[in-house]
Amino acid sequence: QVLLVESGGGLVQAGGSLRLSCAASGRTFSGNTMGWFRQAPGKEREFVAAISRSGGSTDYADSVKGRFTISRDNAKNTVDLQMNTLKREDTAVYYCAGRNGFALARNPVQYDYWGQGTQVTVSS
Repeated sequence: QVLLVESGGGLVQAGGSLRLSCAASGRTFSGNTMGWFRQAPGKEREFVAAISRSGGSTDYADSVKGRFTISRDNAKNTVDLQMNTLKREDTAVYYCAGRNGFALARNPVQYDYWGQGTQVTVSS
C-alpha cells in the first residue's frame, strides 16, 4: 500500500505559476510509475502528466505540454508538478496517483493509489 499526500495548491492569477508536490509513504516508491490527474467541477478526471519509475520517461496531455513539468525524487519519495503560464481552464482539483506497472499510463483506472487532491484555482 502507498499513501499519497498532495500539497502546493492555491489561488493564482492567469499567467502565474504553482508547484504541486506529492509525498509518498508505504511500500517502495521507486517501484511505482507516478501520474498527475485533475478534475474540474462537472467534468471527468483527466490525465495531466506521468513519469516512469526512474524519471527517465515522461508523458503529458496536449493541453499542458510545454507549460507543465513532472519530476520525481526517489530518495525523498516525492513527485512534483511544476505548472507555468497557468490558464483559467487549468482550474481543478489535482490528484497524485501511483501504479504498480512500469509503463506510463493515461487512464485513471490503471492507477492503484490516489491522493486526496489539492485545489488549484486560476483567476483572470
